[in-house]
Amino acid sequence: MIASMCRAAVLATSATLLGSGALSAQELQYWVYSDFAQGDALKLQQEFIAEFEAANPGVKIVISGRGDDDLTSGQVAGAASGTLPDVFMNGLAVGAQLVEVGALANIYPEWMAMPQEYRDQFDADAIKSCSPKPETMYCIPYTGFGEILYRNLTVLEAAGIDTKTPPATWEDWYAQMVKVKESGKFAMPDQTQVFNSVASMYAVGGDKAKWGIDFEKRQTLIEPEPMARTLQMFIDMAPMQSGTSRNDQATKDLFITNQLAFHVVGPWVNPSYAQAAAESGLKYDFVLVPGSTAGDHGGIKSYEFVSVSPGPNREIAWKFAAYITEKKQMARWAKLLSRYNANAAAMQDPEVTALPLIVKSVEAVKYAMDVMPPYFVGAVPNCYRSTMTDMASAVADGEYTAEEGAEELIAELNDCLAK
Repeated sequence: MIASMCRAAVLATSATLLGSGALSAQELQYWVYSDFAQGDALKLQQEFIAEFEAANPGVKIVISGRGDDDLTSGQVAGAASGTLPDVFMNGLAVGAQLVEVGALANIYPEWMAMPQEYRDQFDADAIKSCSPKPETMYCIPYTGFGEILYRNLTVLEAAGIDTKTPPATWEDWYAQMVKVKESGKFAMPDQTQVFNSVASMYAVGGDKAKWGIDFEKRQTLIEPEPMARTLQMFIDMAPMQSGTSRNDQATKDLFITNQLAFHVVGPWVNPSYAQAAAESGLKYDFVLVPGSTAGDHGGIKSYEFVSVSPGPNREIAWKFAAYITEKKQMARWAKLLSRYNANAAAMQDPEVTALPLIVKSVEAVKYAMDVMPPYFVGAVPNCYRSTMTDMASAVADGEYTAEEGAEELIAELNDCLAK
């Protein structure tokens, strides 16, 4: 009932504005991720658009799918040329870059003008991610993820591992990796190749509160001791990894063909594994990523967001952004994709809570570490990411001890930030 009232309020307000002549006929450019502009996802987006256009005569919304890099480069170029899309998606990690070029409207006044019932629908921590300082809000958090641990049950059982109880700690997990290696299979992908997988392992063994950057001091928050613990994990895993990264198709192929035991990643790989389960008999499940101590869990989290540009169509663009992120739309989106999103009320919809992947994702987000905080404060230079992966790889290859690597890494990160 509350969600219906909020949705009606969003639509009625924009319809009233149009009917009173406050806004003339308008065409809104709506940029989305390419995955959201094809197949069933596009059909659902078109439903949202048709509903909004019907309630707002004179408004036409043109949807355009863009790849990740094209979304960002197009928004940056649009800010310079005055041709920004009116409503668009992107990821938290590039938020600061978009703020710096003036691509994002501060939607705090519009947000606070919404009914409290609407604002209460969203995950509070997700809203904080969009709000770097008081009276400033650059986005509505949209779809997101908390990492989970996919387990190939065939590989684990062949290694003599009881799969009924997931590993509770890093020590438990590592002991299982050793057994998998002894059985002749790969335990893990190479977690040093991609920044997100380095961050993911830090979330297991490091201090989550000290992962990030102090942009005022231009220094990393990472401290030597927790970083050394993390780097030791890369040393320990080196003999048991597949040589492929978490993002490689080859990693999924190894998992599907019962050559790889574990894959720590987001929910987007589940369709491939579910299809393999149906077609080739893959036996797998997904559990929370273990932490350094029992009761804690690792893994990273992040969100895609919806925002509006500070252009002449800002008012009606906000109305559309508010509509597509409201509970009813986000519940429909979650059921279609079996994907977690930031509308906490949608995540509690009975049809959504019947989806095991979403239930596990919601639980994972409670423990997971933000992948690249703070958001919308300062753009993270590329050297920060490459320095992290280069050092993780060097330590895993034996070029440094974990302690030496941690000290050198922090010095290099600070040099990167000082440039």
